[in-house]
Amino acid sequence: MKAIVNTAPNELKWLDWPLPEPGHGQVRIRTGACGICATDIFMIAGWERTGYPSIPGHEWAGIVDAVGEGIDPGLVGMHCVANNVLADGGEVGFEHPGGYGECFLTEADKLLALPSSFPLSTAVLIEPLAVCVRALRRLRLEDRRAALIFGDGPIGLILVMLLRQAGVEQISLVGGREGRLALAEGLGAGRVINYHTLPGELSSSLAAMIPPPPNIFEASGSAAAMQAAMNLAGHGGKVSVIGDYGEGRAGFLWNQVLHKELEIIGSNAHAGAWEEAVRLAVEDVLPLDRLVTHRLPAAQFTQGVALTAGRSGEVVKVVLDWSAG
Repeated sequence: MKAIVNTAPNELKWLDWPLPEPGHGQVRIRTGACGICATDIFMIAGWERTGYPSIPGHEWAGIVDAVGEGIDPGLVGMHCVANNVLADGGEVGFEHPGGYGECFLTEADKLLALPSSFPLSTAVLIEPLAVCVRALRRLRLEDRRAALIFGDGPIGLILVMLLRQAGVEQISLVGGREGRLALAEGLGAGRVINYHTLPGELSSSLAAMIPPPPNIFEASGSAAAMQAAMNLAGHGGKVSVIGDYGEGRAGFLWNQVLHKELEIIGSNAHAGAWEEAVRLAVEDVLPLDRLVTHRLPAAQFTQGVALTAGRSGEVVKVVLDWSAG
């Protein structure tokens, strides 16, 4: 088979690779499509979770190609996505080879079936959708007057969709890319704010524009945005922390939490949210396809990675299409 292999820091190669054979409890997936995530860019650059060689790709959708011992052969041909966290705690696309390969292995009990008519290029967004579903559940949305989102990436944009569906009256999103901000507005954000245009410090500028929101989602991974979220949250407000902050540390006053009776709610990944995410996707409840701005044949991965890393406002989700050759 062919695979896009991370062979060294910031190095991807299009290689011939051994076709994996499923063992007990496993299935082999033939990749239909795979999204390029910002996390992939960090992985490709080199990090502590994976060594070399490795095959990225955690935002995948595909078709069951073969089954191992103990698995119903009737699964062959099923269109699917799956929870990427395997029994050993590693994840498909990180510690285990993922959808940057033409085929890869996963565990049969992690599969979630899709209708064969559902576009696999859209199904790659079920993984980030599951992340957002879990975050919204953990927030326990009660006050639906308003919500503020920091971050105009796919997570922030999907949150706009979910909050609109949940009946939140006023949704505001802060980001830095005009194309994505326009898309957020089209998806239901009543107010979009480009932080590059603000006249002063982030918190004070935003405070002059919007009332203290009861719900804030920090999905940008910016320490400055996290501080602004703490400053802006209303009394009894909830701050959902979804971004990845690397080695960043908190710098807010603990009395902010005490005096405003805030809840800071971390939400990591997508455990327990896959079934709901699949339902929302296949029932066409959310316009996920609007986030897919670029579809490229898998062999054009170099262009796809460059588009994702370039952070252009016109690029939201780049999808590698394995069916295109």
